[in-house]
Amino acid sequence: MTPKRLISVSIMCADLLRLGEEIKKLEKSGVDYLHIDVMDAHFVPNLTFGPDFIKAFHRGTSIHSDIHLMVEDPALLLPSIEYVEGDIISVHSELAKDFTSMAAEIHSKGALFGIAVNPETPVDILEKYENIADVVLLMLVHPGFAGAKMVDGIMNKVAETRHWLDSRGHGSTLISIDGSVSCERAALMAGMGANIFVGGTSGIYRKGMDVEESVPEFRKAISI
Repeated sequence: MTPKRLISVSIMCADLLRLGEEIKKLEKSGVDYLHIDVMDAHFVPNLTFGPDFIKAFHRGTSIHSDIHLMVEDPALLLPSIEYVEGDIISVHSELAKDFTSMAAEIHSKGALFGIAVNPETPVDILEKYENIADVVLLMLVHPGFAGAKMVDGIMNKVAETRHWLDSRGHGSTLISIDGSVSCERAALMAGMGANIFVGGTSGIYRKGMDVEESVPEFRKAISI
């Protein structure tokens, strides 16, 4: 059986002045998710999109949202965020909170609950969340800004995470990878067991290339 391999495009890397046009191109190109980074300038040193933007996003496209909450208090923000069946909502393991109730609320709407893991955080932190997480979001860069450099040796964590999940009976849990994911790196990590590939400046919004060209190339890379 061929593993599930999906494209999630990071919209913080798009031309924000022409975002509506960009989303239409991404729809036409058949991407699976749009990755929306929500930052609070506390958990990470940046501010990005918020609940009002996400509401507008849902009115403007049928593409599922892949919402990454890089915030100190996701429980405070979640009630204001619009999400629908099939969307992904990810929070950070480094907050060391019990996300059982939050996961139940997300699941009640037919959405997927994700646990994000920063580069320095060991894989075994997932033990706290293995029975509620549908997705593990592995950060391959230090989060906060687009275009960050991939942490040396971090791709090995993809294989380590896949092995850890499979060995504990969680073979259906998806692994999402985020940060400096080029076509070449995506192909390697597809072979390691990654399922969702967040494309940004390295994979989708490459200089001199339109998304209508880059998305098919990216899709081909992860299908190998």
